[in-house]
Amino acid sequence: MLPPGLPARMLTVAGVTLVAVSLGMALRRLVARRGLDIANDMLEGFIENDAAASIITDADGAILARNAAAEALFPETESETLAATLRGVLANPSSVLFRLQRHAEQNGAAHEDIVTRRGHVRLAVHRTGKQGFLWRVEDMSERPHAGASAATFPVPLISLGRSGTVLFMNEAARALAGQRVKSLDRLFPSLPLSPGKVNVMSTREGLRDVLVAEFSGSAGRRELFFLPSEGAGGETRASGFETLPVAMLKVGTDGRILAANRLAVDLLGGAPGENATLDSMMQGLGRPLMDWLRETAADRGAGQTSEFLRLTRKDKEIFVQVSLSRVVENGTSILIAVLNDATELKTLEAQFVQSQKMQAIGQLAGGIAHDFNNLLTAISGHCDLLLLRHDQGDQDFGDLEQIRQNANRAAALVGQLLAFSRKQTLRPEVLDLRDTLSDLTHLLNRLVGEKVTLTLSHDPVLRPIRADKRQLEQVLMNLVVNARDAMPQGGEIRIETEVVTLDEPMRRDRAMVPPGDYVTVKVRDEGVGIPGDDMPKVFEPFFTTKRPGEGTGLGLSTAYGIIKQTGGFIFVDSVEGSGTEFTLFFPAFNRSDAEMPAVAAPSGTASHQGDGVVLLVEDEAPVRAFAARALRLRGYTVLEAESAEDALQMLDDPLLRVDVFVTDVVMPGMDGPSWVRKAREQRPEVRVVFVSGYAEGAFGEAEPEVPNSVFLPKPFSLTQLAETVYEQMH
Repeated sequence: MLPPGLPARMLTVAGVTLVAVSLGMALRRLVARRGLDIANDMLEGFIENDAAASIITDADGAILARNAAAEALFPETESETLAATLRGVLANPSSVLFRLQRHAEQNGAAHEDIVTRRGHVRLAVHRTGKQGFLWRVEDMSERPHAGASAATFPVPLISLGRSGTVLFMNEAARALAGQRVKSLDRLFPSLPLSPGKVNVMSTREGLRDVLVAEFSGSAGRRELFFLPSEGAGGETRASGFETLPVAMLKVGTDGRILAANRLAVDLLGGAPGENATLDSMMQGLGRPLMDWLRETAADRGAGQTSEFLRLTRKDKEIFVQVSLSRVVENGTSILIAVLNDATELKTLEAQFVQSQKMQAIGQLAGGIAHDFNNLLTAISGHCDLLLLRHDQGDQDFGDLEQIRQNANRAAALVGQLLAFSRKQTLRPEVLDLRDTLSDLTHLLNRLVGEKVTLTLSHDPVLRPIRADKRQLEQVLMNLVVNARDAMPQGGEIRIETEVVTLDEPMRRDRAMVPPGDYVTVKVRDEGVGIPGDDMPKVFEPFFTTKRPGEGTGLGLSTAYGIIKQTGGFIFVDSVEGSGTEFTLFFPAFNRSDAEMPAVAAPSGTASHQGDGVVLLVEDEAPVRAFAARALRLRGYTVLEAESAEDALQMLDDPLLRVDVFVTDVVMPGMDGPSWVRKAREQRPEVRVVFVSGYAEGAFGEAEPEVPNSVFLPKPFSLTQLAETVYEQMH
């Protein structure tokens, strides 16, 4: 009876008996005393018919079984361990086996290509069960590591290992040499080779001149291409140059392009003209290209050099990495230029530089806004104090009112910087976009003028969103104004709202929109559109397609900052000459969503007189002076400290009673939230008003919220400060 799983094709005319006898002999020969079950399982279906040498070991490296290919490959040893078996092939087999077995224990399998005294082999291991390992030793000398196409490549090619051993020869190289060789000295009587120059090679037809091109491969390998030189015409060399797998140019020392192979022509977008020069085909070195060519031709550079250049193609932007090598052809020095398409690399580099630049500008904008907010708080605050002593009949009242109004205008401009840097303070509320757009329609109609028609279209089941209404209105007005400016002859602007559900993440423009329910707002125009080259720049600060004096370039960057800080996304689509569409994504609001931290809103109620003790901590002296006077005018007792450390020292007095802390967030030394948490260990009942020229992001996303606290952004007025403190105390 046949063992289970025995392949049916083994049933030959010799009969079942012969098969059974042969299998029994193979099993007795291959199966060691231990691991009989493992060996049987593996031998029945796999390793006995495997052309590669296969050996089964236990975790200690003891051989349990080996197939016929293994016995044929290692006939000189009957060792009981794999390390001893491979000692005639590898100099230090134990370390290699230990490393591979560790990888197999963790990942299930591992392999390593090794150049041995017997040639190039691949040693692979697979874990079998809990304690067994299947090892395969495969001869890789006849396999092209660069893919099957290398074997039939028309140009002679050989691959060299780190030690100079010939790992692979394609058919063209074997035909040229007349045999397969294992070392370079069998091919070239004079070593070392001179890449880029003509070398004498031993071929089946005798010594012959060949032009050698060398390229670096992976894992320390080298690829050598041979371009045979044929007597007078050099026809074979030209054919080999034409079919090389890399884009190559032959360039004269005067910069004139002498020849371009097929891949180079494709990369350049067409064959170079008769008198075309290298500097007419590419640019961007930062110095005259001819200087680089002359240095390379005179061997003044450090061997082969490379530069990143941009091709002067008009259809699309392509960057190439150009490597120059000096060679001698027919007794004349020329340059070989190897071109590699580096467009993707340069695009990624440009994106990284752009992100770094935008981050730096954002930090700069946030820092400037913080300092300006401190100045504006002091200016508008002291202006409020002066207005308390002047009524409308005073001749100075108008001047003071102008100071206050312009301070408010400056505060709005600073708000734009904070919006761009995404560090503004939002006052979110639940909004129905139908109501928001309805309230805004009369203003938008006045903005677009008579030549432009404004059309609104709403989803009948529109869901609410959570956003700052004032900031959202600013975004919509900015988009509508841009749409109007794009249609100087008039047209239609459509604003559409829709509920969209994403079942899977949406990836677009280097952004990933998570799955979920969204409310989208589309603003579409029929204008001139945005050029394709400008599309990636539209959200950059100070970038504008308008003429000088017609735009600041801050509108879309501000809109981008507002939308991102709200938790949404903004995308743009445009066809030049056909119009532009901006699409805003806002997360749909759920009533179960957590509420955002409290932000003190501007108060329009009547002034309240208060009583109680306020500890004011502010490192900016003008702001501290104004805030202290404002609170004292409302009846509060104010204790002043210019740092967190001073405040904590004052609170060491157990007899000191404090009702409210009013503190800046960002200060030298200990910041506001840190000292408040420490002070509340002894005074947990004290309420807090945080003030800052930054937004609430100044607290730090990783820090826990401070209970019983509100945030008052700078610049604030006398009334806003007093009313916020009053509400905290009551």
